[in-house]
Amino acid sequence: MQHKILFQPSEALIHIGLAENEEVQAEAGAMVFMSWNIEIETSTKGGFMGALKKSVLGGESFFTNKFVARKGPGEIGFCAPFAGDIKHFQLQNQNMYIQSGSYVCSSVTVNLDTQWAGAKGFFGGAGLFMLKASGSGDIFVNSFGAIFERDLNNDRFICDTGHIVAFTDGLSYNVKKVGGLKSTLFSGEGLVAEFNGTGKLWIQTRNPGSFISWLASKLPSK
Repeated sequence: MQHKILFQPSEALIHIGLAENEEVQAEAGAMVFMSWNIEIETSTKGGFMGALKKSVLGGESFFTNKFVARKGPGEIGFCAPFAGDIKHFQLQNQNMYIQSGSYVCSSVTVNLDTQWAGAKGFFGGAGLFMLKASGSGDIFVNSFGAIFERDLNNDRFICDTGHIVAFTDGLSYNVKKVGGLKSTLFSGEGLVAEFNGTGKLWIQTRNPGSFISWLASKLPSK
């Protein structure tokens, strides 16, 4: 799959070139443009129950679109709903975990499933589930704002739960208070995720939940 990520970091768009009969799968609604010879196939990936689980619990669309180049090579563009950056990952028979709503598109050889985060996800405001991407192939993940990358080597690192984009399989996290009770309630920081282990962590510079709350405060009451 030939690709370029354009207009980074604030208005990123993925431009993909497909060889004849090559395929790419994407979140519903992510397509911006495509050449005339691209065919689209819409399905519930993983069957009805698998798609329902990914939609209701993982924050993604119930449907997945597959785009195929027919009668020669083609091109297609994808973007995310939030203004921000897009990160490309090359999976090689490995796992990574993606914040709900951050998945944009991937090779059809990449499998997506929901991963239970337990009560720590619920109380951390990050949702009960995250997406688990596994297998081999290309995957593209969006952020709200720019992306900050942090390497951990048997170390600990703290991140606000609303700023998590993705992390590799070597990391685990626990949700904890940012400080004492007064700081937790009145600092505006709330709860944070403390990551442990060895791997990579990707953080977005903007928080969608905070932005939506700010926007709602500006709307008329009636």
